[in-house]
Amino acid sequence: MTAIEMTGTVDENHQLKLDGTLPLAGPRRVRVIVLSPRTEITNEISEMEWLKASLNNPAFEYLRDPEEDIYTISDGKPFYEA
Repeated sequence: MTAIEMTGTVDENHQLKLDGTLPLAGPRRVRVIVLSPRTEITNEISEMEWLKASLNNPAFEYLRDPEEDIYTISDGKPFYEA
């Protein structure tokens, strides 16, 4: 599959209107993934809520064991994005 990123608007009829023309010859079926700001979706939890939930989840209790703390600040090499 090929990914094409474009912007657009969802109108009052729930129809997607793209800001430009797709670089595809049609007609053909496509798969669409819509990314929307979180503020418009009320049934999702925030990143902070996910972090709090993972801190209190007993499934991760083993990570508090000192034997699991096997890495130090001197391990590995720093990564610098170019």
